[in-house]
Amino acid sequence: MTITNITRSPEPCTEAGWLAFQYHLEQPVSREFITGLRPLGTLVFLEALQQPFFKVENEHYMIKGLLDDTSIRVAVHGDHQDEQIPIKDLIARL
Repeated sequence: MTITNITRSPEPCTEAGWLAFQYHLEQPVSREFITGLRPLGTLVFLEALQQPFFKVENEHYMIKGLLDDTSIRVAVHGDHQDEQIPIKDLIARL
């Protein structure tokens, strides 16, 4: 999956020491994409919801989004911004 753009998230979280970004994707988020994120941390996929939601939690970051949306939110602790590199690498392989 190609990340077409990365923007700062409109939701502030810097007061807690986290920086959040919107990763804009070239295609809508699919079930295969969501399950492909599993190596990055603990995956929760609430597929039974009217608007299926997922999140991946790791000690230094969190990824969340909606099925069929064209962006995901990535929040990374300020001291661990380099953690975005493996996130971007895995997304590029999905």
